[in-house]
Amino acid sequence: MQRIAGVLALVAVGLSAARTKVNKHKPWIETSYHGVITEDTDVVLLDPPLVALDKDAPVPYAGEICAFNIHGLEAPFEAVVLNGTSGEGQLRARGLVDCELQKEYTFIIQAHDCGSGPGGAEVKKSHKAVVHIQVNDVNEFAPVFREPEYRAAVTEGKIYDSILQVEATDQDCSPQYSQICNYQITTTSTPFAIDRNGNIRNTEKLSYDRQQQYDVQVTAWDCGQKRALRGVSVRIDVKPACKPGWQGWNQRVDYEPGTGSKQLFPKMHLETCGGPLSSVRTTVELQTSHIGKGCDRETYSEKSLQKLCGASSGSTDLLPAAGAATNWTASLVTDSGRDSDLIFKFDGRQAAKIPDRVVPQNLTDQFTVATWMKHGPSPGLRAEKETLLCNSDKTEMNRHHYSLYVHNCRLVLLLRRDFTQVDTFRPAEFHWKLEQICDKEWHYYVINVEFPGVTLYVDGATYDPYLVTDDWPIHPSQIDVQLTVGACWQGGEVTKPRFTQYFRGSLSGLTIRPGKIESQKVISCLQACKEGLDINSLESLDKSIKFHFNPAQSILVMEGDDLESTNAAVRKVSYINSRQFPTPGVRRLRVSTAVQCFGEDTCITIPDIDAVVMVLQASEPRITITGAERLNRPASGFRAAAGAALFQDLHIVSTVTRADATTHRTARRPGVQEEIIHNLDYCDILVLGEELRPQQESLQLRRSALLGKHLDATNSTSGMSIYGVDSMSNYEQVIRQVRYGNVLPGQMTERRFRLTCSELNGRYTSNEFNLQVSALHGAEAAERVSHAAAPPQYMQVIRHPSALQDLYPGHGSAVPSAATVAIVMCIAALVAVMVLGVYRIHITHQQEVKLAETAKEAEETWDDSALTITVNPMESLEQPQAAEEGASEEEEEEEDEEEEEEEEEDDDITSAESDDSEDEADVQLPRVQRQSKRGPNWDRATISY
Repeated sequence: MQRIAGVLALVAVGLSAARTKVNKHKPWIETSYHGVITEDTDVVLLDPPLVALDKDAPVPYAGEICAFNIHGLEAPFEAVVLNGTSGEGQLRARGLVDCELQKEYTFIIQAHDCGSGPGGAEVKKSHKAVVHIQVNDVNEFAPVFREPEYRAAVTEGKIYDSILQVEATDQDCSPQYSQICNYQITTTSTPFAIDRNGNIRNTEKLSYDRQQQYDVQVTAWDCGQKRALRGVSVRIDVKPACKPGWQGWNQRVDYEPGTGSKQLFPKMHLETCGGPLSSVRTTVELQTSHIGKGCDRETYSEKSLQKLCGASSGSTDLLPAAGAATNWTASLVTDSGRDSDLIFKFDGRQAAKIPDRVVPQNLTDQFTVATWMKHGPSPGLRAEKETLLCNSDKTEMNRHHYSLYVHNCRLVLLLRRDFTQVDTFRPAEFHWKLEQICDKEWHYYVINVEFPGVTLYVDGATYDPYLVTDDWPIHPSQIDVQLTVGACWQGGEVTKPRFTQYFRGSLSGLTIRPGKIESQKVISCLQACKEGLDINSLESLDKSIKFHFNPAQSILVMEGDDLESTNAAVRKVSYINSRQFPTPGVRRLRVSTAVQCFGEDTCITIPDIDAVVMVLQASEPRITITGAERLNRPASGFRAAAGAALFQDLHIVSTVTRADATTHRTARRPGVQEEIIHNLDYCDILVLGEELRPQQESLQLRRSALLGKHLDATNSTSGMSIYGVDSMSNYEQVIRQVRYGNVLPGQMTERRFRLTCSELNGRYTSNEFNLQVSALHGAEAAERVSHAAAPPQYMQVIRHPSALQDLYPGHGSAVPSAATVAIVMCIAALVAVMVLGVYRIHITHQQEVKLAETAKEAEETWDDSALTITVNPMESLEQPQAAEEGASEEEEEEEDEEEEEEEEEDDDITSAESDDSEDEADVQLPRVQRQSKRGPNWDRATISY
């Protein structure tokens, strides 16, 4: 019993102690938690689950869990107690979480028990546990491409591993939904493919000719198999295969005459395909061998060109145009399709004998032979000589005194002196071996002989003979010689004289000038091309560019070590044609390029390019000659020493019709006549009807009229020719001074002349201007004198019928009154008295001047034995009044002629001080004293035949 009592006492003590301390233990939770929450849910799945344990269980309150507390800034979560007894809890999001904003959260959580009683006294907390939460992604976004459009360019004929790469992105936060797992080309039937990484490649070789551009549509999928809402366009351009060469040039360049220098390749550049270059050498060649004699040259006659270039006088043209005085070329074959160039073709069967009157009698130790020649090798005839010019015996023997021939593509000059001139073994044959002789191209050959030295010029370049052989001189004989062109005359040692050693080729402008040689300046002028290559803005050319022209400026070579500088230099290459009326047609261009690479590696090859310059047709000028078409003079006017001026009011103008206003810089109405200025090369004054009688009539021109001009004149009984390249105004001045004289005007009734002018050796000719000259005799002359106040038909008469109406407005249309008639008659009488007074003063002055001149001329002595005075017996039968009027008219005419002669003499004195005074002295004739009762006299400074 005592034992039981003791136990009960202990229990009582325990219950008393328990009643005094109920909540002894803290709740317990895990030290860390890992949780996952999906974007579209609010419950966090924790591992391990959220459970709190308390050792005070099952004690009410003390063993129960009342709350879970979260410690962490801005943690969008809360923990709730699902079962306080079991300690189960749940972690929830206070709102929807967004993985794209934050993928993970970390915070602290603690568990709280319910304390020792309902009041929550003595609440105990668990230790702090770390919670890591990961937000699981939802595939809410579709892929989006980075670029709105993709472009790429490929070269034809190649297979590419990757042409370009497209790229799409996804805004989802997880790798599963944010990564792009697939790309696809949605355009069908395209030669392209795309891989998982977006690389596009071509599945076959592309052709620029077949298709230059492709448009491909591409879409993308993410790894959640969500497709892009909008695809992307991919544009792929196909470029032609990179071929090194010149690009950006036009195959045809139009050139309008008169526009100066025109760029040929303003946008051209060299494509090297990225090859490393150390130097570029470019050659531009203008090919004009089909134009005229090798290029566009002036097509004036040989005499006009020599005058223009300042060549020495005295040359003989051995191949002139066929005419009455130059008929030896009539049988030769000419090429008339060369823009007025006079070209003779020899095929081995034609030749011409030069008349003895034309042949220079003595070549002397100095002379010049010049010719244009186009010659090529003759198959099978290499051993035969081809003679251009030959002077040989006419009969009996077969000696060649001098000749120029081609033998085996060698040019040979044979020059054998007469035995009377030299009797020693001396140089006789001079040989030149040149490529130009047989290249089938036109070249200008000039041989200057200063015996024993001989120099050959070919296109202005000098060449010495490579071989000179000596020979004995020719023994003198009485045998005549024959000069021939195109072959050599064999007059002896054969049964029948004939031509031999025929020439095969083309010749033009073959001349021989004895006694003088030509300077290199004149030679260059005679063969100069009027078209060629040029460099536009030469001063702006890069200093590193080296360039070189050939003498004819048909070849230009440019060298540079920088590609950009070379391109800029080539763009400056231009074509220029200085002729006012160039030969129209095609000129071919060739550009060849050599490229040097660094390190002597295999270098790129630049193909040649071929283009053309099209020279357009110039507007053809219309040359018009105007003036008085009738000249009526008293017979005494033609008997005067200077004769009568034929063309005093002559005018020469040239016009062109502008048919297309779009081809000109300024707008013009189609069909408008526009006056232009250009040169002329000859004007011919032709006598119509019977030729001039040399002992009675002549055409006269003072030599002083030609001074200071590029003009010369020839005269004959059939007319006068003024030739030389000069301006229309200079031709006007000279032609106005051409006079017609007749020592027997009493026998003259009428003469007719025709004037025509030409430019470019007949390429453009003027109208035929006809002049009728009439001599007035006796009463006819008096009648014409009484009507001298009437203006000639070619003068412009301006009348003012309103003048009297202005003075007397009241009598504009009524019959004049008697007072008016009286006033008018008085005024007319007064005017007549004044005119007579002035006329008397003028006559007195002229008589004094005439007496002074007569006294001056009387001091000189001249041979008058050749003069013949012819008196018209009809003059004595005229009426006295008519005779007086005729005498008065004759005095007036002589006074007018004296004034003109004084002016011309002043001009002569001024011109004589020029550098042509020597030429003037060569043609001056003795002047005969001119008195009132003596016959007509010729002025010594007058050309007359």
